[in-house]
Amino acid sequence: MKPTLQLRIGQQLSMTPQLQQAIRLLQLSSLDLQQEIQEALDKNPMLEAMDDIEPSNSTNENDVTDPNAEQHDSYDTNELLDSHHENDRKDASETQVNDYIDDNAWASEKMNGKTKESHHQSTGNEIERLTSHDANLQEHLLWQMQLTPFSLTDCLIATTLIDSINEDGYLTSTIEDIYTTLKEEVDIDIEEVEAVLHRIQQFDPVGVGARNLSECLRVQLQKLSPDMLWRNKAIELVCTYLDLLAKRDYAALRKYLQLSLEDLRQVIQLIQTQNPRPGREIGGASSEYITPDVFVRKRFNRWVVDLNPECTPSLKINANYAGMIRRADSSRDNQFLRNQLQEARWFLKSIENRNETLIKVSECIVEAQHDFFELGDVGMKPLILHQVADKVGMHESTISRITNQKYMHTPRGTFELKYFFSSHVTTASGGECSATAIRAHIKKLIAEENHQKPLSDDKLAKLLAEEGIQVARRTVAKYREAMTIPPSNERKKLI
Repeated sequence: MKPTLQLRIGQQLSMTPQLQQAIRLLQLSSLDLQQEIQEALDKNPMLEAMDDIEPSNSTNENDVTDPNAEQHDSYDTNELLDSHHENDRKDASETQVNDYIDDNAWASEKMNGKTKESHHQSTGNEIERLTSHDANLQEHLLWQMQLTPFSLTDCLIATTLIDSINEDGYLTSTIEDIYTTLKEEVDIDIEEVEAVLHRIQQFDPVGVGARNLSECLRVQLQKLSPDMLWRNKAIELVCTYLDLLAKRDYAALRKYLQLSLEDLRQVIQLIQTQNPRPGREIGGASSEYITPDVFVRKRFNRWVVDLNPECTPSLKINANYAGMIRRADSSRDNQFLRNQLQEARWFLKSIENRNETLIKVSECIVEAQHDFFELGDVGMKPLILHQVADKVGMHESTISRITNQKYMHTPRGTFELKYFFSSHVTTASGGECSATAIRAHIKKLIAEENHQKPLSDDKLAKLLAEEGIQVARRTVAKYREAMTIPPSNERKKLI
């Protein structure tokens, strides 16, 4: 074919740096946004923070104008953002392992700090190092080991044992394996390893280094006063009949322990005051605090949405630097100021667009979930991204970005915006009920059940059907497991 030239007219969207910036700011969390703003203030002399000025929802930059600045075509950033689709990521739900005995019954006692003096300089440095930061479990145990009159051989054994203790406080290696490893280095007997382990189990927190739950509880119970009521029966139970307690076979427990129902209740209560995971008392993950992006308050019987002033940047164009831009000057310095001014304007426009979009989406969520704010989780309505996108006139990808890592503070707590989106189940009357509301109903029914005769999944499904919510038994089981609620046979309680 003979090569020819053809002229075609079409529209094409290009990802300009300004558009990329707008998309990036839209999906940033409040903390990341503050860091982005600080970096912009450090890099761009045209930007400055408005100190001692009450923040507003939008930034006004019209007070400063550049008569010779190049004019750029303005456009609606939302329309450009809507042209770029982003796959929604599904939040992975975490599954927790149930304890042998009632999950909510365990009461962990706080660690009692003990100060001990030592004449060794190395020990003093260790104490100073531990107090300068949050020590983990191994560091805490090694510190106590140095305060214990161990021989060099015992210190080697203790160090090896401590290295084999996990974050819950349990020994992950067997005594035989540790003995086999150490006997190649030092001349020891397996009884020495066992003796050092028993000494470590008396360290703080008591019970650390146990090989199983039974031993962990036994060590803690033996630490109690011998005169304490039901102490011996509790030790007998955890040493011999812990499997029956896990099965909630109270009849068999009464038979073997020769106790009345009330006495058995007292014994179980004593066991439940011990900590099945003593290692969790030391160290652990630091607390994370959430700064809400918007506040929802009720004013004059109407729910209103306001931006959080702490998350709303108060920025403006620096009038002094903007005034230094000279007419018809193409020098490098003048061109630098022009470029910085244009970047500052784009940054302010992107921030303003982010705030406006956040307010629009939040107001739409509050309007759609009005019953939630009035009644709680049971009033949650089915809501998907597409519904909000149609309501505010944006694309689903934009809604996905603006609801990611954004939090709403309400009288009922602080929730991520994505919390208000859920699938639906058709009710008997032909209506719809959200999955969140169904979980709330299930949680309420279980909370009100007879603990001695807990409700099965099939019974829960029937009770929901009486309320007009048609769900299968397997669906009830799925929702129950998602809330980490054990099945009926494990929820049976004596107390």
